[in-house]
Amino acid sequence: MTKHAPPPRHLFLSELPRAAVTLGSLALSQERLRAAPRGDGRPVLVLPGLGNTDKTTAVLRRWLNRLGYRAYGWELGRNRGARTIGEDALLLEKRLEALFGETGEPVTLIGISLGGIMARLMAHRRTELVREVITVSSPFAGPPTATNVWRAFEWLTGEKIGDPAVAANREEAAAPLPVPSTAIWSRSDGFVNGAICREPDGSECRAIEIDGGHLGVHMHPEAMLAIARTLAGEAEAE
Repeated sequence: MTKHAPPPRHLFLSELPRAAVTLGSLALSQERLRAAPRGDGRPVLVLPGLGNTDKTTAVLRRWLNRLGYRAYGWELGRNRGARTIGEDALLLEKRLEALFGETGEPVTLIGISLGGIMARLMAHRRTELVREVITVSSPFAGPPTATNVWRAFEWLTGEKIGDPAVAANREEAAAPLPVPSTAIWSRSDGFVNGAICREPDGSECRAIEIDGGHLGVHMHPEAMLAIARTLAGEAEAE
């Protein structure tokens, strides 16, 4: 599979059964998850993926809170791109400003899929409000046609991947970040090409590979542990 090709059909069709396996592995990995590095109380804002809400990130946020972080939902409803965060992402920017004002310190952003692209945009536009960015299966580094979900993106968001504004946001998100960043990705992702979910080799953005699908990836034990280790400063580039 080349960098600009979507995942093959067999990976796409396996997403639902692999999501069930992910949930099962989550239940069987509680001891490992409880042993994850402890948090330092920093604020963490979790951004959901395309079409999802804060309900889908509740498990991850509860776990981060138990580790000792202050994890927040984005409180913007269902992620429908610009329809949700507003033109020029102003609503998301206001949410970030509010958390910065409430906590008195820069916020770590964890973005899942489309949420990761939004997290990278915020890090570029409001660097002073962002401590670190962690993306999970976020296709920020390549064309939307290297995914199997670009038509769903257009339908849910009302945006067209060829629109100049959409292309400009994509280019901005792909640029190296001015804050520490980590990209968690999978070469067996059935929705998005894993190669566009990380920066090129040699960049300052750490890349951590896991073996899993796209649906529910933020509840994959390996992804959760990678997040905890990154927050604790223990993750190494792979």
